[in-house]
Amino acid sequence: MQLSNVRTSASTVTPDFVLGVPSTKESGAFQVGSGRPHPLGPTVDACGVNFSLYSEHATSVELLLFRNHDDRRPCQIIRLDPASNKSFHLWHAYVHGLKPGFFYAYRVDGPQDVQQGHRFQPQKVLVDPYARGISKALWNRGDACGDTDNLETSLRCAIVHDDYDWEGDLPLNQPTEELVIYEMHVGGFTRSESSGVTHPGTFRGVIEKIPYLQELGVNAVELLPVFEFDDAEILREVDGESKTNYWGYSTMSFFAPHSSYCVDAETGSHVHEFCDMVKALHQAGISVILDVVFNHTDEGNHMGPTYSFKGIDNSTYYHLVPGQEQYYNDFSGCGNTLRCNHPVGEKFISDCLEYWVEVMHVDGFRFDEASVLTRGDGGVPLEKPPLIWNVELSDKLSETKMIAEAWDAAGLYQVGYFPGERWAEWNGKYRDDVRSFVKGDPGLLGAVAQRLAGSADLYQSRSHEPVNSINFINCHDGFTLNDLVSYNGKHNDANGEGNRDGVNENISWNCGWEGVTTDESVEELRDRQVKNFATLLMVSQGVPMFVCGDEVRRTQKGNNNTYCQDNDLNWMDWNALDQNQPMFRFWKRMIAFRKQHTSIHRSRYFTGDVNSRGVADISWHGTQLNSPGWNDPNGRALALTLGGFDAEDDVHIMLNMHWEEIEFELPSVADRRWHQAVNTALPSPQDICEYGKECSLTNDQAFQVAGRSIAILVSK
Repeated sequence: MQLSNVRTSASTVTPDFVLGVPSTKESGAFQVGSGRPHPLGPTVDACGVNFSLYSEHATSVELLLFRNHDDRRPCQIIRLDPASNKSFHLWHAYVHGLKPGFFYAYRVDGPQDVQQGHRFQPQKVLVDPYARGISKALWNRGDACGDTDNLETSLRCAIVHDDYDWEGDLPLNQPTEELVIYEMHVGGFTRSESSGVTHPGTFRGVIEKIPYLQELGVNAVELLPVFEFDDAEILREVDGESKTNYWGYSTMSFFAPHSSYCVDAETGSHVHEFCDMVKALHQAGISVILDVVFNHTDEGNHMGPTYSFKGIDNSTYYHLVPGQEQYYNDFSGCGNTLRCNHPVGEKFISDCLEYWVEVMHVDGFRFDEASVLTRGDGGVPLEKPPLIWNVELSDKLSETKMIAEAWDAAGLYQVGYFPGERWAEWNGKYRDDVRSFVKGDPGLLGAVAQRLAGSADLYQSRSHEPVNSINFINCHDGFTLNDLVSYNGKHNDANGEGNRDGVNENISWNCGWEGVTTDESVEELRDRQVKNFATLLMVSQGVPMFVCGDEVRRTQKGNNNTYCQDNDLNWMDWNALDQNQPMFRFWKRMIAFRKQHTSIHRSRYFTGDVNSRGVADISWHGTQLNSPGWNDPNGRALALTLGGFDAEDDVHIMLNMHWEEIEFELPSVADRRWHQAVNTALPSPQDICEYGKECSLTNDQAFQVAGRSIAILVSK
């Protein structure tokens, strides 16, 4: 029978032939039409659902329909006819009457020649790369490996209607220079009983803690991966406790919110729960940045499971070893690497980003191991990677924040020259230089000055600006700020890898005692060092980012690689807020200080402009004015003055990372006097003043800065 032409309007598509048959004696099979090739994935309209799947090398495709997320057998199997359900390399069908609430999956057949990179296994049930939701109710990872038919233990894709009521919400589009980013794990933020939320460890739990974020003063959250990942995979057993994938840096489904962060995931409401969180954060003036992992997938190497890309078209989606296509090029350090600059890989990632912005209203993305995204065939770094520039020039992403972790596991390090114009970068040089300086290493004055001034040495020659630098001292991967000042070495035994995992060089200093201590002098010094880090971060040009819990000295007990610790080692301990109120107050006031002074969060580099009081936009000093001592190999002291414009305060910052007190000469300011705003050597609340309540100095000529401390003055 000749099928009619494919209709191009989703609202008027009419099925014209029943291609599918029920898998049981159940009557009422859905009618199936030829459908249309675009867009990829499931598209819901008033009459049914259109499906489209890319596979260049497939010879046959079956679409499996399930009435419920935990049905072990499909209610209907739709065999796609290449003559009518295939356009070029796109397999498609329109299922009349199908509605949200149903579930689906695929079986795909083709060449079974691993030597040529083809891993088609028609006995494996596969999830659509464009699925909007995933059910793991029946999931057995072991059955997805080998030759097992895993129909009854496979993943299911949810059919979801994008009908959320946003009530006028849109991405916030906050100026980048005004951001203060708070990196956090959705589950760990509220999973502890101490959080007191109704739904711990979920998107809804985050909503309940928004008042805390507002009080702290952050205006952007960077969420560790929220795309669906396998948090049930047992990596190993350690002392009777199962270690699983906690961080989430192995994505299973890129369009689907992680089901474990939802209250009612199996009903298909997970999309709405994520949207509820985004909308609530936006109402509080907080942007949402997602940490995304496009460098690899959870399918692993040649011994890993097959549940999506591998079985759909392995040689298209992955970098394979030339001449040994049964193996994967592993630039990610995680077993495989996506071909991000293959036209299909590029489209997939671009479509995914645009979906999360247009449909889910997120404000930005941080790309894990982003240097992988610049590699072409054979892993060769490209001067102008198609994916990077497609994202760069996308109208739909023109206001979206793009942040690169500008390195990968294969040694490609691109900090300062990541090939994108408006992409910001995690500034690893900032982290290392500031850690060394606060630790007390000498001879770093020039490097520290560059970091404080926005790392012009890295970015200005490419016509970039301070906003291209994401300044951070630590992140989820490594020590917490408390542990940075409490441990000289890593203590990762709880991970079960013999303390071999995690980086060895942490540029940390334990302040004289390894780990927990009751010595008050050590604890006082640790408090001071944490405040030093917080102060430097908040007065540096660029965009500051810090980690959830640093504001209350959260500890991981010296573990610098807690990827597998879904327990109180990673969870936010809300009791620490009461125990460390002085530290929380300092962070809160320091964030406010940054917001109140535009001179420390400029969008452009300094130009040498002078204000009406004769103060330049920036000037550098040492203990004596205009003598910073750039070449002093023993230098540990530095000062800078930032001129305020439009009636703003001038700001004078004095850094003493020597262990003894040092006197700093002060610059004069016409018709104004200096007032002390911050002094990290003082106890709370004297360590930082509320705005407008700064203390006037009795001596405008010099200031004594205690050892290992920072003092900030403002002119009034």
